[in-house]
Amino acid sequence: MRFVEFESIVSKKRMSRYVNACGGDMRKAKTLYRYNLKLSQEMFAVISYYEVALRNAIDRLLSNYFGPDWMRDSVSPGGIFDNKKYSGTAKIIKKAYAELQKTGSYSPSKMLSSMEFGVWKYMFSAKEYLATGRVLLDAFPQKPKSSQQQQYNNLYIFNELDAINRLRNRIAHHEPICFRSGTDSVSTDFLRNNYCRIIKLFDWMGIRSCEYLYGIDGVEEACTRIDRL
Repeated sequence: MRFVEFESIVSKKRMSRYVNACGGDMRKAKTLYRYNLKLSQEMFAVISYYEVALRNAIDRLLSNYFGPDWMRDSVSPGGIFDNKKYSGTAKIIKKAYAELQKTGSYSPSKMLSSMEFGVWKYMFSAKEYLATGRVLLDAFPQKPKSSQQQQYNNLYIFNELDAINRLRNRIAHHEPICFRSGTDSVSTDFLRNNYCRIIKLFDWMGIRSCEYLYGIDGVEEACTRIDRL
């Protein structure tokens, strides 16, 4: 496909950043666009695998603490999130429960899988962490011990998950991830840093990421392809 046709589909505004990054080389710009898309696909797969591991770890802990229907019960009258302080979290859970009830397909596992990444992130915010019994750091048994210089507490985990969540949303909204922030300069540093963040959290959870991600992790290869372009 000629560049002009490709640009008319993708949009001139979107492609202009790639053209600028490639010094006006339209063929190279089209290749960079495709490499960025491939990198987005690879990274989204890794994030998805991490999300499954995280939500299942949270579910195991809270099922032991509150029972297998802990999520449904959390927004029932008298539940741990039945309070205006947790209105955002409660609204998402109630909506999912209502939809599952409407179709007659409710189960704790379906409730779990219907949640968005942001719900798991907010489980480590100050209010939700307290409401859930302060047990969720047990999902990271291999994390370093806190010191005066660095606290590896729930807020640390929240901030790490927030960075992953923001990257996930960027990819989901088709934003480029192959540029240095605020510039037209090609760089995979941002993506590599977030990839290392996820691998670190896998390690802290006691999960061997090289085995868990076997066959689906092409992030490093996709980054190298862009770096060499």
